[in-house]
Amino acid sequence: MSLLPPSGLPREQVLARLADYRAHDLAARGGRAFAYVYDADRPDVDALSHEVYASFLDVNGLDPTVFPSLLRLENEVVGIAAAHLGGGPATVGSFTSGGTESILLAVKAARDRARALRPEVRAPEVVLPVTAHAAFHKACHYLGLTPVLVDVDPATFRADVAAMRAAVTGSTVLLVASAASYAHGVVDPVAELGQLALERGLPLHVDACIGGWLLPYLSRLGVEVPAFDLSVPGVTSLSVDLHKYAYAPKGASVVLYADPALRLAQFYACADWTGYTMINATVQSTKSGGPLAAAWATLQAVGDDGYVELARTTLRARDRLVLGMDAVAGLRVLGAPEMALVALAGDEGVDVFEVCDEMAARGWYVQAQLGYRGLPASIHLTLTASSDAHVDALLADLAACVAQARTAEGGLDPELRAVVAALDPDELPDDVLGTLLPLAGLEPGAGLPERMAGINALLEAMAPRLRERLLVAFLGLLFTPAREDA
Repeated sequence: MSLLPPSGLPREQVLARLADYRAHDLAARGGRAFAYVYDADRPDVDALSHEVYASFLDVNGLDPTVFPSLLRLENEVVGIAAAHLGGGPATVGSFTSGGTESILLAVKAARDRARALRPEVRAPEVVLPVTAHAAFHKACHYLGLTPVLVDVDPATFRADVAAMRAAVTGSTVLLVASAASYAHGVVDPVAELGQLALERGLPLHVDACIGGWLLPYLSRLGVEVPAFDLSVPGVTSLSVDLHKYAYAPKGASVVLYADPALRLAQFYACADWTGYTMINATVQSTKSGGPLAAAWATLQAVGDDGYVELARTTLRARDRLVLGMDAVAGLRVLGAPEMALVALAGDEGVDVFEVCDEMAARGWYVQAQLGYRGLPASIHLTLTASSDAHVDALLADLAACVAQARTAEGGLDPELRAVVAALDPDELPDDVLGTLLPLAGLEPGAGLPERMAGINALLEAMAPRLRERLLVAFLGLLFTPAREDA
């Protein structure tokens, strides 16, 4: 059978096939997914944003002079974000496809600004806590910078300012802080890091992709939130995702700059070819106007009072969960989360990876986080406004799954762990990866595994570089073009 039908399929058949393809997808609505999706439990807002998204789907954001509606929408969305996050009269920004693009652009801006002002820096470095998002590593990889990782306080999981100061060298071009960190939901000491940035004449980017929209509302509800936004002296740029706690459709993010000169270093222009002069504010050139228009519509439809209520519901869910964890023997909350992000570590005899698998079997999605540099493996929970109705059921199932995990014959054989830990990822030939993939339960051609506990245990034992090589090899197997008559 050909993958491309000889003539167009009827609408009903196309939709039926897509529904079949989605049969095993994670449910994006319903409150039982605690990562990747953000559910306000506002069907009215969802319906509006989907309608607006579709109406702007064909509008191209490449050239704002052709589609001035997108220019107006972007300026309004960026203005809303800037006012929400302590921006001053000079604050500027750009709408992007997501947090990774926002972070990549902020890193590019810092690098290119350093090139102009400090041409003696030949090997630029970015100093960041180990809890900073992996998007910074990706940006450094793409842009030719070196990430300098700094351990965090092992009790609070916040950035260690003294250690960050010690890591700064003459090659440092950017400091990074999180508000909040994804893994543990805590806000780094941004005010102190801002002072460090001012002392050393360095830019400081605050990754507020996941917390930037919600934290100001939590503060208005009486939660003690550390200062983190553009009003903090020394903060030069900040990223905030609207497709997280602003509940806009994906992908919608904003990167903000306190100084317009820094944003200019984000832009790219090329007139050195035969076509039109290309000028791009972001990584993408051609891009649909759908995400921007839908983000604008969501902000307008929810409004300030609506976001206060969504924050109140989310806060209630977080507090009920954290309090309820006292009754779940075998799991404990790591740190003191200031956001609606909670990390749960297991006591001795409780394999959190087994707990994740057992929760999946009960229809929940909770995310496994591997141990790293002395920080324990944990279960990540992202709570949203829709989570509040499900906290009691979640706690009950967590307790049952912990009991089930205690009886599971899981864990990694100590001898195998030692062997895997000793492997040098850069010395292994490609055919060894063919041996390791099945060992990790990732059989070529077998598709996605149903249980991940054994795989996660093996991955955790590996050096990060070996883990990366293994998963890159597996990703290459997953993304293989479909063949006709297959």
